[in-house]
Amino acid sequence: MLIGEIAALSTALFWSFASIFFTYGVNKVGVFRINIDRLFFATIYLILTIFFLNLTFDLSIKQYTFLVLSSIVGLVLGDTFLFKAFSMIGPRITILIMSFVPPVSAVMAYYFLGEGLGPLAILGIIVTVSGISLVIFDKDKETGEFRIKNKKGIIWAVLGLIGQASGLILAKVALLESEVNPLIASFVRIFSGWLLLVPIGIFLRRYSIFSFPYKSNLKVLTAPMIGAVLGPFLGITLSLVAINYAKIGIASTLMATTPILMLPISHFAMKEQLHWKAYAGAIVAVLGVAIIFIR
Repeated sequence: MLIGEIAALSTALFWSFASIFFTYGVNKVGVFRINIDRLFFATIYLILTIFFLNLTFDLSIKQYTFLVLSSIVGLVLGDTFLFKAFSMIGPRITILIMSFVPPVSAVMAYYFLGEGLGPLAILGIIVTVSGISLVIFDKDKETGEFRIKNKKGIIWAVLGLIGQASGLILAKVALLESEVNPLIASFVRIFSGWLLLVPIGIFLRRYSIFSFPYKSNLKVLTAPMIGAVLGPFLGITLSLVAINYAKIGIASTLMATTPILMLPISHFAMKEQLHWKAYAGAIVAVLGVAIIFIR
């Protein structure tokens, strides 16, 4: 049975739909509110699951330390930048740029964890960058010169990319220490991220525990609630199932099909007009990711 392959494709699909909900929420109540609230709901879902499965928190001090650091870099900083990009350049281009997380992580793993990069890995990085460039660069209709669509939005997306890639490296250090249940590790990362973001949001006056911005439109509350189920909870869980039942190369490649899945979603749900370069760029980017992991 193709349990791993189905789980990997489901992961990509859930991440695609989660980005739609988060983009909708960010545009209504702001980046900090959605980021904090989706981590809150994900924490609730995870603790209930951990309690139901009767799992234990058997972690070392080093593992707790690196999981919390991973949360700071990946969830607190990386995801905040990611949501900012969602609001400026939309989910499709943002997710496409985020598909570059695997090759960036591979480069960082080479320098910090000693994992080697072969010729095919380098080729994959070049191909992936080419695919992303095909989408984020466009010709100016008047001058005929190439320009970047919404430079600030691209910068936020790249910062989000670096944050998430760094978060993966830090989390892997914790996982290499000894075997850790993925749900426990996810809970530590998500809960610590929520605890850190709340005071930061209050200090920056972007978040208040005394306000409830959803009361005027309860429909917006579905953004963090459903987005948390699709993204931090189901997405992470199914990605672990995928890696467990399928070869990592196959699972990683299938999970990286999120940009391609985003194309019809953006077209029908976001009413975004798509150019042929969007399809070509997404295919090339995913091909690059495939070259890196299937080698």
